[in-house]
Amino acid sequence: MKFSTISANPISILLVSIASIATASGQAPLWNPHTNRQVEKYDNPPALIYRLDTSPRMISPHGVFTSYQVNVDANGNNIVGDAANECTISVDPTNGNKMVIGWRQFNNVTSNFRQGGWGYTTDAGVHWTFPGVLQNNVFRSDPVTDSDETGTFFYLSLLETFCENMYRSTNGGQSWTELQPDGLAEGGDKQWFTIDKTNGPGHGFQYQASDGINCDNTGVVEFQRSTDGGITWQDPIAIPPLNDPPTDGTLDVDTNGNLFIGGEGNTLNSFSCVRSSNAQIGGQTPTFDQVTQHINMGGDLSGGGINPAGLDGMLFLALDRSGGPTNNNIYMLASVRPSGRNTTDVMFVRSTDGGVTFSAPHKVNDDPVNPSKWHWFGTFSVAPNGRLDAVWYDSRNAANNTDSQLFYSWSTDAGVTWSPNVAVSNAFIPSEGYPNQSKIGDYITIVSDATGGNVAYSATFNFNPNRNQHEEDIYYVRVSPSGGSTPTPTPTGSPTPTATATASPTPTLTPTATATFTPTATATATPTPTATATATATTTPRPTPTPRAGPTPRARPTPRPRP
Repeated sequence: MKFSTISANPISILLVSIASIATASGQAPLWNPHTNRQVEKYDNPPALIYRLDTSPRMISPHGVFTSYQVNVDANGNNIVGDAANECTISVDPTNGNKMVIGWRQFNNVTSNFRQGGWGYTTDAGVHWTFPGVLQNNVFRSDPVTDSDETGTFFYLSLLETFCENMYRSTNGGQSWTELQPDGLAEGGDKQWFTIDKTNGPGHGFQYQASDGINCDNTGVVEFQRSTDGGITWQDPIAIPPLNDPPTDGTLDVDTNGNLFIGGEGNTLNSFSCVRSSNAQIGGQTPTFDQVTQHINMGGDLSGGGINPAGLDGMLFLALDRSGGPTNNNIYMLASVRPSGRNTTDVMFVRSTDGGVTFSAPHKVNDDPVNPSKWHWFGTFSVAPNGRLDAVWYDSRNAANNTDSQLFYSWSTDAGVTWSPNVAVSNAFIPSEGYPNQSKIGDYITIVSDATGGNVAYSATFNFNPNRNQHEEDIYYVRVSPSGGSTPTPTPTGSPTPTATATASPTPTLTPTATATFTPTATATATPTPTATATATATTTPRPTPTPRAGPTPRARPTPRPRP
């Protein structure tokens, strides 16, 4: 077993190409996402739509859980013939009934030309409005959304140049303002961003990281910071270690304002977690003062297989900000391919010492190990009271090992034990409805609150009779330890921190203690001297552009007469 170590030896990285390796039973070959990358690039032109058929929107109940279709037309109906995938959800923390989901919108499945789609709700996800796309007929991909503590929403969107834009909405996602001219948020392919919501000096700062296929064409995995709410972005900074930097992972901020980035490097068993303790100091150039490498996640990220042209999962990192005994725990979860396997499991690790060491990996999916079953697109969120909510796609119930359901599990003891897994959706066929691109996106997301989690995912419940197959759409479902969908609570004040290690679970779905492991001590090293923030040359922000108004809500286009 390899141990997590701390290092500070940066050298450059180059992406190389290797042959794919074979996978299970008739599915696509697997490929290494760090050496055989499927990049987001312009390919097909926008498809000409001659007609726009509709059908009733899909409401898909499964037991006590109900999934509601999000990408609907102005009348709330399903749009027949389009496709939507790769969705991120954000929730207004001042009013949990208000949520926004961003996704890749394909107006016609005959073209893989994608745009920045979005929808919003004001009634806790039961009904959704899809006003249109961020910019009509402009290629956009890799959507990421977030909200600050006041309920302002942000949407980071990737252009075909691998440069980005940040959009802002102050009316619950009904309309958006583009905060800079196209591409001036810089960034790169598979960017993630987060917002500092602490009360420290970095309050309101935005941080983003991408995967090395970047706007500046350096090939270096980079980090950027905005100190003015996403309008201007300071020059990119390389993320260490430069010979094996973390990609395909998210970032988060602890209660002290320290920034953490997780991801996997370009070699096997190379998950890492890096920290910047001075990114929150606006007058200093951010430095990374702690790098923990070779974190054992129980396997490696993969692409292909059940999702031929896409990833099978990413690395999700999240911090506990509950204020209780688990406060500032660092958690990481990913669907990974264990050694010797051609399918994936959902694996979880935690750090209780600020990212210096991590626990042994823990398998969240509780079915017996089966080399033919997939547990993919694993993601999770940390609730304000410290509860962990995890969801993923799962083929355990499928005779063909491909049809998948959304599954859910939760933990109230910092991930030591997890509740019995529960299917929260009906089964769907992930290989149907491809928009001339053989994948159902690369990820799904969840945001947790005091009583449950809000999930955005893509599934193929609707059937398109014109193509004799199902189609990809975006769905919202509410999950919670108590079972099914209830309106998202609107907080009346800051939640009282709850000691998650001793929290009493809801009587239903009581977690069954799984095999309890003793966390494996990882190699501990003294952080490098840069752990103490040192004043460095200040990066001068780019000139502040004037934000311009984005599209306002509008009805879906009127269908042209049939030729």
